[in-house]
Amino acid sequence: MVRSGFTRFAAGLACLWALTVAPALAQVPTETEVDLALVVAVDISFSMDTDEQALQREGFAQAFRSKLVHDAIRGGMLGRIAVTYMEWAGSPDQKVIVPWTVLDNSESLMAFADRIASTPLRRAQRTSISSAIDFSVKLLEDSGLSATRQVIDVSGDGPNNQGRLVIEARDAAIKKGIIINGLPIMLRQPGYLDIPDLDIYYKDCVIGGQGSFTVPVRERDQFIEAIKTKILLEVANLVPEQPLIRRIQAPPRTNCMAGEMQWRDRWSN
Repeated sequence: MVRSGFTRFAAGLACLWALTVAPALAQVPTETEVDLALVVAVDISFSMDTDEQALQREGFAQAFRSKLVHDAIRGGMLGRIAVTYMEWAGSPDQKVIVPWTVLDNSESLMAFADRIASTPLRRAQRTSISSAIDFSVKLLEDSGLSATRQVIDVSGDGPNNQGRLVIEARDAAIKKGIIINGLPIMLRQPGYLDIPDLDIYYKDCVIGGQGSFTVPVRERDQFIEAIKTKILLEVANLVPEQPLIRRIQAPPRTNCMAGEMQWRDRWSN
């Protein structure tokens, strides 16, 4: 009798949740047309300390609460986008935190932001940007969305050191018409298994597709604003302004296997 009562109570809670939360974060109907299908792919490897993770979460939550982002969505041809938020670390570790959600009004945007902010933080081993890209491509393919643009937004604080080569994953995504943008996080002095010019690494090895760009984060107090700027640019289909003064001699291209070589050297010594 107690068990039956508990079952009815649990069922009642589930129904209440469905009535109050589900409308704001409803499953995406098949073949829903949107201006943008965006995968937010966030690094949670152990190189990210908990303060950085908290700032990163807050940055994305604030971005989707921003009136500028709301206005940019309304300004699209259809006036709606779809977003999913996933976290990644090593090759076997990718987890969807917020599933595909259509954002087309303030209620849906606020609910999406609240879901990001309220999920407990976690950390995991290794850094596989390539697996994050491959997982994101699969999310886009299985989304049931008909999107004018498909974008993967990758943030991280280190180079690829597990899984297939990052340029292989990037090139495969680009061939499918997907754009990859980057948020290289450079808050600490480079240490063991880090590289000094992560922004250049992201530019040369991670991002790709028409209009792709990076927004590097070099100072802690820039973190949240950089994320908000990046989401706004992606929603509005804009790219950052290029510097008016450029070097006459371009810097040498990055070794896109830098992370793999560092990891190999660590275990060979």
